[in-house]
Amino acid sequence: MDAINTLFSKQQLESLSEESHSPLYFQLYTLLKNAILNGTLEHGDQMPTELQLAESFSVSRITAKRAMDELAAESLVERRRGKGTHVIYEYQQQPVKAPLVGMLQEIESMARHSEVEVRSCEFLQPSAEIREELGLETGDTALLLERTRSRDGAPFGYYVSWTAGLGQKVTAKQFEKTPRLEVFRKQGLEISHVTQTLSAEAATQESARELATTVGAPLLSLTRRSYAKVNGQEQLVDLMHVLYHPDRFQYQMDLKADEF
Repeated sequence: MDAINTLFSKQQLESLSEESHSPLYFQLYTLLKNAILNGTLEHGDQMPTELQLAESFSVSRITAKRAMDELAAESLVERRRGKGTHVIYEYQQQPVKAPLVGMLQEIESMARHSEVEVRSCEFLQPSAEIREELGLETGDTALLLERTRSRDGAPFGYYVSWTAGLGQKVTAKQFEKTPRLEVFRKQGLEISHVTQTLSAEAATQESARELATTVGAPLLSLTRRSYAKVNGQEQLVDLMHVLYHPDRFQYQMDLKADEF
């Protein structure tokens, strides 16, 4: 494998900090994962050893081992005794309009690799604005689901969603153990189209509390509209607003040169 200083900049090698809200192993894991996903480390490449990582990033070998274990758990690398660790992820350039299946798999993957606390799960009458978007009549109800997602005790996302078209009762316990999309599929609600809008906003008292930050702190804002085929026509069935802590979550896209 190439020397670590040809894979990472001096700034990256010195970027790990115990003062960050994210644990050291997660910071290292994120750097390594990004290098794999963007093709810096290619399929078949041998990864740096735990000792090399520890020395280059000034962390303990335990920290380096945990970062590598996380990569292995996500099937990005394969660890073999006596043969080292090799990249098994195959990089492919992706256009802006990535296949829906890939997007939904990524959403479910994040759900399975984080912890969730459900703050609210009940059928309520939404506001007039949301009712209009979901095509509901006055008095109709939809599922309000409020959740906070964390990794190793550090909250990174605060989710508020309204979902229409669910015919069966759901419970908070279901969403604590199962990704939302899987719960929806079991009720026959198959997502066929997703649009997303990215922005930024200041933390309110509520979102600051959920994301362990200060009121007014900048947050990454994402609004996701999910559509399903209803009676042969595409209809908005799920409207979700997410606030992400920028120190603990990054949103990435791969762009082809001809898409610029």
